[in-house]
Amino acid sequence: MDLKQIKLVIDLMKRSDLTEFAVEEEGFKLKIRRGASGAPVISSQSYGSATPFPVLSAPVAEAAPAPAPAAAPAGEETGIVYVKSPMVGTFYKAASPESKAFAEPGTKVTETSVVCIIEAMKIMNEIQSEVKGTVVEVLVENGSPVEYGQKLFKVKQG
Repeated sequence: MDLKQIKLVIDLMKRSDLTEFAVEEEGFKLKIRRGASGAPVISSQSYGSATPFPVLSAPVAEAAPAPAPAAAPAGEETGIVYVKSPMVGTFYKAASPESKAFAEPGTKVTETSVVCIIEAMKIMNEIQSEVKGTVVEVLVENGSPVEYGQKLFKVKQG
């Protein structure tokens, strides 16, 4: 993958809701993830090559910080984390109307468990929990529009 192809991927990400892109080819790995401000944050790794793979630089400070458990603000329960929407779209609790919901109160989830689907621009995006625990409450109705950062699920860590 050359620099021109990487720039094309970045342009595609800017024009769409694509938030992450990763590719691994012989000799290098490339991962592009859109930061909190929408600017791409790019990392690459060359190995087994005499010439390093070109790397575009972007301010790392713009990347969204990983959710870390902090002291609970007044009025919030300790050990409770919210799964938030990473995009604007339509919330669906199951893959189809006949299917079982991905997550309901009492469902145990891991960091990689799919908890819902958000449809954006006619693309169905599976949303992962990103936290290990038990779903306490589903905060959005099936078929409802959701905003970026909106709380979708209340999860008790553990």
